[in-house]
Amino acid sequence: LCCCEYVDRRGERNHLAACCCDCQDLDEGCERWLTGKSLPSGTLERIVDTVADRVRVPWFAGAVKINISLVPPLVLLPVFLHVAALHFLLGLLILTSLPVVVLWYYYLTHRRKERTLFFLSLGLFSLGYMYYVFLQEVVPRGHVEYSQVVALTCGLILMLAALSRAKKDPGYLPISSSSKRSLHQLLSNKSDKGSSNGVTTSGAASSRDVNGEAKGYCRMSAEEPEGVKKDWCTKCQLVRPARAGHCRLCGRCVRRLDHHCVWINSCVGEWNHQAFILALSFFMLTAVYGITLTLHTICKGRTPFVALFYCPGAYSDYSSALSFTCVWYCAIVTTGMGYILLIQLLNISYNVTEREARLALRDNTGRRLLGGLVIDTGQYNRGFLCNWGHFLSLGSSPPQRSAEDIV
Repeated sequence: LCCCEYVDRRGERNHLAACCCDCQDLDEGCERWLTGKSLPSGTLERIVDTVADRVRVPWFAGAVKINISLVPPLVLLPVFLHVAALHFLLGLLILTSLPVVVLWYYYLTHRRKERTLFFLSLGLFSLGYMYYVFLQEVVPRGHVEYSQVVALTCGLILMLAALSRAKKDPGYLPISSSSKRSLHQLLSNKSDKGSSNGVTTSGAASSRDVNGEAKGYCRMSAEEPEGVKKDWCTKCQLVRPARAGHCRLCGRCVRRLDHHCVWINSCVGEWNHQAFILALSFFMLTAVYGITLTLHTICKGRTPFVALFYCPGAYSDYSSALSFTCVWYCAIVTTGMGYILLIQLLNISYNVTEREARLALRDNTGRRLLGGLVIDTGQYNRGFLCNWGHFLSLGSSPPQRSAEDIV
């Protein structure tokens, strides 16, 4: 293959110059839209799959496919923020609509049971772009000291290091060879179809209920020393230990499964839960520190909280307006991440996972505490200090594989 050729999702050799050719589904869809007719079932999905398959860039030994979920954050975020800096009303409109769009996209992907890199790329690019604006628009004003820039940079580096650790193995349970072959075949078939987000959904997601638990699990009579029953996973073909769960998106069983986090595009389990909390904590500290430095620069003489809502000179020039808009964008994101961190800290204090809280609500076996912020199942709660001691010891010694783990 030359740098502009590629093998498409149908296995045929194609060229980037022919990206607008053979668009029968698109032509038919446009014609039906103009004539007011409804689209046949599956037409829109085929159009999206075709577009996603043809979004490629020239590369050695063939054109490389671009994950289409990476494009919106890289392109739209800078555009929206620069437009929002033009006027106060534009900023109010855009900063109000952005969270709504993100929540809508989360609902869409959650309903379709799809993994996506959109949220991870949005988070990473937001960090990089906010740091760039800080260096280009805030630091040159001369009100930020060199040591403060170094501290902010160190916080960003530590957050990225913790995030990198959180992206690693969350504690996947081993699966049998036959299950591995079946999983690989299902992933390959899904990849050939060309998901609109450039991601795959394993066959484990085909048998599940609304609470995120895969169907087909049978309660076993064997009990753990604590009296907790084990589960048999028909998808992974193994007996999963207590507190383990099957992720419908990853298609794997995870030790002490907490939840599947879209912001890291991975599960949060026994082996990466500490790194996940650490990444959130570093993000909160770095974001609040950056917001404070920026507001002290563009809104002198006011406390950060007051300056966030009342900064008369924010739109006096475009540089200040862009900085103030980015501050508000950071404040919105930080508020959302702060809520996630709060829920996580409360769950750790009561030694309950998100998955266990969800199941307790479904089965009406848990107690709502602190206004419903936490669900206490009472099953593993041993007191505040013991609960935190248990959490800090997670992943310290990876459990040995027993004969029960593999079938």
